[in-house]
Parts: sequence; structure tokens; C-alpha cells
Amino acid sequence: MSHFAAQNDIVTRLNNHHLEFIKLLGGQVVAVDPEARSCTFTFNVSLDFCHSGNIVQGGFVSAMLDAAMSHAVFGCAPDVERLSSLEITTRYESVTRGESMLTVTGWIRRMTRTIAFLEADVKSESGEILAVAHSVAKIGRKV
Repeated sequence: MSHFAAQNDIVTRLNNHHLEFIKLLGGQVVAVDPEARSCTFTFNVSLDFCHSGNIVQGGFVSAMLDAAMSHAVFGCAPDVERLSSLEITTRYESVTRGESMLTVTGWIRRMTRTIAFLEADVKSESGEILAVAHSVAKIGRKV
């Protein structure tokens, strides 16, 4: 199997996992890069999750960042069965607007057998970084 086909299989597997909140936020995995230890989503958040017109509520921005970080682990470490966030820090750098295509990428920065250190960012259609997150998560591996 080619490198490209293997990556497509991972993307398909992650998208078939059907997490309802990801679907509600208009999200889908579009790329996994095991070499870069990353996972990229696109999200098109409806106005139902916005305030003040089309500004996405911050908790939903954090949820998108968390999804990208956790999916980087699940996509790049097939023996991981569970992942529990111990800490997530989100920094909002600009307004995140609904009903626009957002790109959210998560990376594994360091991973041991039981702990993962993760990062992610949200970018607008023009490539502007809107928010970033750092996370520490506890890993549960298949036996």
C-alpha cells in the first residue's frame, strides 16, 4: 500500500468514528500526516453555535482544537485506545467567525507511553491564526 493510500485509510477511519459534536460543528478530518504527527480538520460552524452575529462561542473553538489534538494521537498511534485531557489551554488571537471554512490542525509535540503533549491552531480561510491550544493528555493503550 502506498504512503498516500495509507494516509487516506487513516482519514477514512477517523471520519467513520462519527463523533456527534464534530458533525454538529461541520467538521471532518481532511489529512493525517504520521511523519509530522499531525491531523487536520476543516470546520464550517453554523450560526447556531455563534453569538453577536457570527462569532463562534469560545468553548466551541476549544472543542475544535481539542478534537484536532486528540485525532493526531489516534491517527498516528494506532495502539492508543483512550485519551483523557489533563489540561487544555486556549489562547484566542482573533475572532473566529461561523459560516466560514476553518482549518484546525493538531500536532503531537511529545508522547511517552502514558502522556502526550499536544498543540493545535485554528486558521481562517485567509490563513490567519485565530486561536491556539496546548494540551497534556493521559494515554490509555490497547493491551
